[in-house]
Amino acid sequence: MIGVFDSGLGGLTVVKEILNKLPQYKIVYFGDTARAPYGTKSAETVKRYAIENTKFLLEKGAKIIVVACHTASSVSIPYLKEKFPDIPFFEVVTPSFKKALKLTKNKKVGLIGTRTTVESGIYNRLFAEANPGIKLYANPAPLLVPLIEEGWLKKPETRRIVKKYLIPLKMRGIDTLILGCTHYPLIKKIIQEKAGKRIKLVDPSEEIAFEIKEYIEKNPDFAKNLQPDGEPEIFVSDITPNFEKIAQLFLGRKINLKKVNLE
Repeated sequence: MIGVFDSGLGGLTVVKEILNKLPQYKIVYFGDTARAPYGTKSAETVKRYAIENTKFLLEKGAKIIVVACHTASSVSIPYLKEKFPDIPFFEVVTPSFKKALKLTKNKKVGLIGTRTTVESGIYNRLFAEANPGIKLYANPAPLLVPLIEEGWLKKPETRRIVKKYLIPLKMRGIDTLILGCTHYPLIKKIIQEKAGKRIKLVDPSEEIAFEIKEYIEKNPDFAKNLQPDGEPEIFVSDITPNFEKIAQLFLGRKINLKKVNLE
């Protein structure tokens, strides 16, 4: 199976895109809802959670691990690859960076994400290595994840907060905006509206799904190890009455959440 984990339910946007592009393979998902959000945790704590999440997915039969969390992608990938050297890992940062690099015309790129993602500086390093002429302007947007997970997708408060987060980036004259969290595609229309038509959005869920598809197509022998089509298995570390409703919204289909305790 293709294993996917995130700090909460946002990674289901990645699952949805993988299902669209690779419907022939089964997916197992773990959302660490009991310990979310990761964006407010220390890097060391996030690394530990990422290792625990990976072990769980491997025990469930995953052959590929997708880190559908910008915070975990920003701080834990080198440690995961060292801990599990035989497992292909995919993360959401690099595909988003590559897409933004292609899209920007004026070399001014914006980023919104959790505080941990922004403060990790990983996007700054990637752009500096690829093209030092590109300016990255990042703004933490810590309120968006809880608003989305509360289901406040159409509330006027959410629209006002999105606008507030984007004003400093628009003032810098960005022409490309990286959605640095897999939750954000659920409010992509609002973000595009508040950003303006001239600013192109980079959706991490779409970009990582393209990268996984390309890897599998280039490695047909590896693809034989993947389990064929089946309903995705969705595990979470905590369930509230609202989670199932929001999870179905993220994935776009009816699902059954299963609670597990990694500890």
